[in-house]
Amino acid sequence: MAGVMTHRGPDGEGFYFSDLIGLAHRRLSIIDLEGGKQPLCNEDGSVWTVFNGEIYNYLELKDQLIAKGHTFTTNSDTEVIVHLYEDHGPGLFERLRGMFAIAVWDVRNRRLILGRDRLGKKPLYYSFFGEKLAFASEMKALLQIPELPRQIDGEALADYFSLMYVPSPKSVFTAIRKVRPAHYLVVDCHGVSEKPYWDLSFDQVEDKSEERWCEELLGAYEEAVRLRLRSDVPLGAFLSGGVDSSSVVALISKLNDGKVNTCSVGFDEKEFDESAAAAAFAHAFHTDHHEERVRPDVLPIIEKLAWFYDEPFADSSAVPTYYVSQAARRHVTVALSGDGGDENFAGYRRYYHDLAENRLRSYFPSVMRKHVFGALGHIYPKLDWAPRVFRAQATFRAFSRSPVEGYFYSVSGIKPELKELLLSRDFRQSLNGYDSAGLFEDFYNRNPQADHLSRLQYLDIKTYLVEDILVKVDRASMANSLEVRCPILDHKFMELVTRIPSSLKLKGVRGKYIFKKALSSLLPRDVLMRQKQGFAVPLAIWFRNELKELSADLLLSDDPLGILEPLAVRKLWDRHQSGHSDFSTALWMILMYRLWQNNFLSAADSHG
Repeated sequence: MAGVMTHRGPDGEGFYFSDLIGLAHRRLSIIDLEGGKQPLCNEDGSVWTVFNGEIYNYLELKDQLIAKGHTFTTNSDTEVIVHLYEDHGPGLFERLRGMFAIAVWDVRNRRLILGRDRLGKKPLYYSFFGEKLAFASEMKALLQIPELPRQIDGEALADYFSLMYVPSPKSVFTAIRKVRPAHYLVVDCHGVSEKPYWDLSFDQVEDKSEERWCEELLGAYEEAVRLRLRSDVPLGAFLSGGVDSSSVVALISKLNDGKVNTCSVGFDEKEFDESAAAAAFAHAFHTDHHEERVRPDVLPIIEKLAWFYDEPFADSSAVPTYYVSQAARRHVTVALSGDGGDENFAGYRRYYHDLAENRLRSYFPSVMRKHVFGALGHIYPKLDWAPRVFRAQATFRAFSRSPVEGYFYSVSGIKPELKELLLSRDFRQSLNGYDSAGLFEDFYNRNPQADHLSRLQYLDIKTYLVEDILVKVDRASMANSLEVRCPILDHKFMELVTRIPSSLKLKGVRGKYIFKKALSSLLPRDVLMRQKQGFAVPLAIWFRNELKELSADLLLSDDPLGILEPLAVRKLWDRHQSGHSDFSTALWMILMYRLWQNNFLSAADSHG
């Protein structure tokens, strides 16, 4: 189990065994290179821990614990965990500022605690089978256990074919679950219980001037970056040329006397290439800049990614994320990223479009929207090549639904009507009416007092950010033994942002309004005014050229699980190859599903 995760910790391994438990750890050395080995225990060996991640406020916590009489034998952030547990038990997680998957073994009480950070930046899988509990940072480690059941979770795959990922607490196997972000499990003689320890609330909005908000934002942001510069190994940053990553680099430069390593990726296809903007910003800030070109011969990378991600995962920006992580690892061991800016400050264009659609919904009764606009959505032509405003089929279909159903429709990788055609009849019947849209309903309704935009932001943070963006970054970076830190996702910074009125995040058509205003003293105007490009790859082109032969072999062969309808997949493929329709997202989802099958269905314990 430890050996199959060597990429997450190539610098060493450690083990602890007792009559009831075995703990294993793979180490990527960041803090206290000599003394921070795991598993680690307190003075009398009554509390043991293994953990993956970083505790950014460990120095402050250490000072507090020493003042209370605790003795430290290392300079690592790991040792803070065992002493916090001695004082606070499972309450330790509320005091941590960082990213982590933590296991604490309480010898005296014969109790195991499994905890995951607030946003799930670090993964934590577990499985109960027979009288055993197993847990690990990656699912492939659990799959080393021969007796672990391998039954497929149909609902998890149904979610995947809508969302491009499998959401927590599900995994693709029914016997394996994920600890939810901001939750911990207690396992003892009384059984298993799961408890939350943190959440975001958008119903405490404060009325302050724009200038005051800018001042508070910049101060909190600078503190989040400063804490993430603690490292005993070389450190750098990802740089795309956009506002979020550029602001991280600017703050590192300010706090680190102008010394910054930066890394970016570029494409030969100009419409996907941001490398020139990144290089220009790096030159202006005098960073030590490194660029990686993403070539169309991505087949070896795609096959690797299917293994590293453990489950079907279809965010195609995993490809450039892997490349930029690879480039960064040649020069640093830790990289800061700008992830989280769009979710926190309403930067996605879809927020503006959704608010416009929702305003229109309010003028029509739900019955009229369902029957009239739903019917129009069926008969109006699908214009993939047209600007969004002219794609009336998608607009009518989204408009005919409730606000949250419409949002689910708009962000689905495979729309519900296409999903129904692609999934086999037998598989659909086995779901007994299960609808993945229910996931969105649950999160949307948790902030009933908040405005519509804030509810969408909360929903995106709990789904797209946690289950897609952060999974993508963790697996792609750890595949290269690189640690990535996200200051915009500092939980104290996020709590501050939730108190800012929505009208200052999305002002008219301008997303990130207050964030950009706060950064105006740090960033050049051309960076602040750049149109958002996104971290996309030229999938449509690849499927018609470089990936055509491989993908045809995989996509058009029979699905051994019987989940896909072969004739529907063939029709989708032919329509895409004709050049008149763009089904590249759906084809990519099917491709990554088939590559996952190749890795984990026939030989779950090996990677060839």
